[in-house]
Amino acid sequence: MTAPTFAIETHHLQKVYGDVVAVKDLSLQIEPGEVFGFLGPNGAGKTTAVKMLLGLITPTAGEGRLLGATLGDRLTRARIGFLPEHLRFHDWLTASEFLTFHASLYSMSPLQIKNRVQELLELVGLRPHANKALHAFSKGMLQRIGLAQALLNEPELVLLDEPTSGLDPVGRRLVRDIIRQLRERGATVFLNSHFLSEVEITCDRVAFIKNGEVVHAGVLKTLLDGAHRVEIRARNMTPEILSGLSRWSETVRMEGERIYLTVEVAASLAEINRYLVERGAEVFTLAPQQVSLEDLFIQIVGTDGGL
Repeated sequence: MTAPTFAIETHHLQKVYGDVVAVKDLSLQIEPGEVFGFLGPNGAGKTTAVKMLLGLITPTAGEGRLLGATLGDRLTRARIGFLPEHLRFHDWLTASEFLTFHASLYSMSPLQIKNRVQELLELVGLRPHANKALHAFSKGMLQRIGLAQALLNEPELVLLDEPTSGLDPVGRRLVRDIIRQLRERGATVFLNSHFLSEVEITCDRVAFIKNGEVVHAGVLKTLLDGAHRVEIRARNMTPEILSGLSRWSETVRMEGERIYLTVEVAASLAEINRYLVERGAEVFTLAPQQVSLEDLFIQIVGTDGGL
């Protein structure tokens, strides 16, 4: 079988519920073997987009392919792992019984199921709780068992919707390690997370979605290296001078004598300094700082809504 050009490919996917446009225009191309971060504020359409990719809901318009097959293809689903944001498990089952049941859906042999269940319980740190019923699990433990079920079939593509929700720092590191292992064996990971620090550590590329459409995408390292957060300490800053800084940055914030902005070209720093001095501002410091993914998120999607 010929390997697909893209692990995920969508063109102008749209989902409309009556008068509500949940996803307006989703176009993505995700390479096999990469870890891809999907970011946006609450209500931006992230979860609806994931459901369309998995064939759980039908797009109103547009088209897409997963692992070379059209969305919703039944045979392709056997090659995909999925951890939903809101877990709804059979909580009367033990951890071992739960994984055994889900493994049986992949038509594994009894020996394969036994070995795989034990392997995954060990991987997510739940081996001592194998015989405990899920209703006695904490939220973090449920998140771990959910991750284990997403990996039962050794998937080529894994979609993780808020995988570190409810996890402590040790649990979040565990998820990072598992994502690293998936990348090493060539699997593709589609990660939707509001923990931007986790995304910054694990992802190769990211896309920002706002109001149902992708507004920016690129290689994460390039995006972070290409932006420079600047802190300026100056006096005599009039509203007119402050407004003029918008020619270099879309986000300009002033706190007392300090002004914060983000520029894409380092060479702009000399221009900004000259602009301020020529207009009578007293500049004490003008210092570039390392840009975080949080800074970039606010710059691209704004502050009207959380993650």
